[in-house]
Amino acid sequence: MTTTPILTSGFPLGSSAGLVAAFEWLGQPYRLTRVDMLGEMRSEAYKRLNGRVETPVLVTSDGRVLTETMAIALWLEARDPERRISFVPDTPEADRMHQMIAFLNTAFTGAFGPLWVALEAEDATEAERETLRKFGRDFVATRHAQLEAMIGDSAYLLGDRPTLADAVFSGVARWTDFHKAVNLADYPRILALRNRIEADPAFRFAVAIEDGDVTAKGSGAMKGLVPLAQVLRDTAAAQAA
Repeated sequence: MTTTPILTSGFPLGSSAGLVAAFEWLGQPYRLTRVDMLGEMRSEAYKRLNGRVETPVLVTSDGRVLTETMAIALWLEARDPERRISFVPDTPEADRMHQMIAFLNTAFTGAFGPLWVALEAEDATEAERETLRKFGRDFVATRHAQLEAMIGDSAYLLGDRPTLADAVFSGVARWTDFHKAVNLADYPRILALRNRIEADPAFRFAVAIEDGDVTAKGSGAMKGLVPLAQVLRDTAAAQAA
């Protein structure tokens, strides 16, 4: 269907912004599809692309549909022979990266679940929302404390350069600000890491594209925006073939 992989990147505040940064750091050609998570993502056509109604989704160069952040991260790792964003397989460094990605994509990301439910649950009472918000803030604080203890003295999570672990972290970390969940001053290593990543040109490009700035300039690896309707049409045709 395509010779260039296509990543669907959700807005607003999609966790997929981190994967856009990872594609930029990797430097290999890719295309992007912006997905409105409050609207078009909930359509029946999108549900046929991803029945769990989530982003990110990757359409690979041979037309396969790959969902889930961890699966896409591993797909990127397998295509990183120069080890720009990963480590040599079966080494302690690679194992540690996988461990960090798993924590970030499950425990750290999942901690925000009650806060999103409090925001989005249409039938919840205000008392129920407040209970969810309190539980969510406590949960987010716990995960921040755990991550703070996991971070060493290096510039990034696993050394002096950003890896896939930093990508997974960066897309979700900004949810803390949106929900006013914790005081980042209490977590100086996390705060320093966030400041470093969020100043990185790759992540700045990811956020600009998320915000709809079609004039944003990245590394040159991104080869164009693809309308969601085209992706849905082409993947449906490929699945039917």
